[in-house]
Amino acid sequence: MTQFDLAPQFDLTDDQREIQDLARKFTADRITPFAGEWDEKHIFPRDTIKEAAELGFAAIYVSEESGGINLGRLEAALIMEAMAYGCPSTSAFISIHNMAAWMIDRFGSAEVKAKYLPDLVSMETIASYCLTEPGSGSDAAALRTRAVRDGDHYVVTGTKQFISGAGENDVYVTMVRTGEDGPKGISCLVIEKDMPGVSFGANERKLGWHSQPTRQVILEEVRVPVANRVGGEGEGFRIAMMGLDGGRLNIGACSLGGAQRCLDEAIGYTRDRKQFGTAISDFQNTQFMLADMATDLEAARALLYMAAAKVTANAPDKTKFAAMAKRLATDTGSAVVDRALQLHGGYGYLMDYPIERFWRDLRVHSILEGTNQVMRMIVGRELTRQ
Repeated sequence: MTQFDLAPQFDLTDDQREIQDLARKFTADRITPFAGEWDEKHIFPRDTIKEAAELGFAAIYVSEESGGINLGRLEAALIMEAMAYGCPSTSAFISIHNMAAWMIDRFGSAEVKAKYLPDLVSMETIASYCLTEPGSGSDAAALRTRAVRDGDHYVVTGTKQFISGAGENDVYVTMVRTGEDGPKGISCLVIEKDMPGVSFGANERKLGWHSQPTRQVILEEVRVPVANRVGGEGEGFRIAMMGLDGGRLNIGACSLGGAQRCLDEAIGYTRDRKQFGTAISDFQNTQFMLADMATDLEAARALLYMAAAKVTANAPDKTKFAAMAKRLATDTGSAVVDRALQLHGGYGYLMDYPIERFWRDLRVHSILEGTNQVMRMIVGRELTRQ
C-alpha cells in the first residue's frame, strides 16, 4: 500500500508534506552538522534560530494579519519533529518562542501586538515564557510573583525558575498575581529584558539542553505598563493553560524527532557492526528490539498527530488528548533512545556518537510543560469526571 492509498484522515496532505520537507532540509543543512558542537561547547545558536524565522518558523501559528504563517498544531508538530531530528534542544527553544508569540497574537490588544509581534515574527526579538517559580512547579496556580497596580503601571516583584533563554532573550511573557490566591488571580504581562529591576540568575548547569541557556528571571519592583498586559486581569492562568496544550504537543514532537534520529542511527550502526562474524542487525534479538522501537514510535506519533488536530479544531477533549500524547511521546522517546544506546554498546556512551546527546536532551521532556505524572492526573480527572 502506498501513502496515496490511505484514507485522507490517516495521511498527511501535500501541503503538510511540503512543510515537513522544508523543515527537514533546513535541519539537514543548518542544524544536524553543528548540533554536537553546540552541545559540547554550550553554544546558543542565535544566528541559526533567526534563519529558522526566515522560513516562518518563529510564528508558526501566529495569524497572517500579524505577520505569521497561521498554520495548525499538526503542522507545528511536523516542524518541531523535523528540527529535533538534528537537535531537540534547539527545536524546543523555538517551540517556546512560538508559544509566547502566539499568546501575544491571540490574546493581546492591538497596541501590544503592534509593539512586539513584528520583531518576534522575524526573531529580531526572541521571547521566553515565564510560569514556573522556585516554589510552584506543577502547582502553577500557586505562583507568588506579585504585580501591584500603580496608576498606568504594575509594580512586579518575584522570581521565575527554569526559564529557557533567560538573560539572552529580549521579551518575557510572564504570569503574575494581580488578585486573589489561586488561578483566578493570575494575569499575563509582557516584560522586557532592559526594564529597570529585571535581572537573571546564574546559568543552570544542566544534564542536557546545552544549546540554550536556562536561568532564573528575577523581578525587583519592575514597573510594567498596564498596556503590556495580555488579556484581561485574572485571565492569565487560562491563557497559560491554553498555551500549554500546544507546548505539550511540541515537546512531544521533539521527543519523536529525537527518537527517530536515534532509531535510524541504531539501524545503521547494527548493519555495520559485526560480532561473531555476523552483522548485529542479523541477530533476531536486534531485529526484535528495532521492531519494538519502530512500533512504539509510530503509535506515539499517531496519537500526537490526532491530538494536534483536536487542538487546532478546539475540540472539547483537546486538553485530555494533548496530555495523553505528551505523556506517551516523551516516555516513548526516552525509551527508544535508551534502547538505541544499548544497541550501540560502549560506543553509545561516547560523545563521538550522537546517541548520548539525545539521551540527555530527551530526559527533561517528561518533566517540562507539566510532568508526566501531572499528565496522568489530567487524563484521570477527565475520565472520572461526572
